[in-house]
Amino acid sequence: MQLGTRWATGTQPPASVPAELRPAIAEVEAQGLTGYWTLTWLEGRPIAELDAGWEVLLTASGDVIARPFQD
Repeated sequence: MQLGTRWATGTQPPASVPAELRPAIAEVEAQGLTGYWTLTWLEGRPIAELDAGWEVLLTASGDVIARPFQD
């Protein structure tokens, strides 16, 4: 896993956040959730995790998924 970056909800995501994830991140934030996002990379794919319990990720097939954390 490669550590990416961290930013607060409601602020512009850093340039290192892939364009594919940005619309889904905005949709999650539109639900009124607040906190901090952490961008990491797993097996070369980006995962943005919101400490309020959500993740936005890019699958191996290129789909973007936004979902609550799964245990």
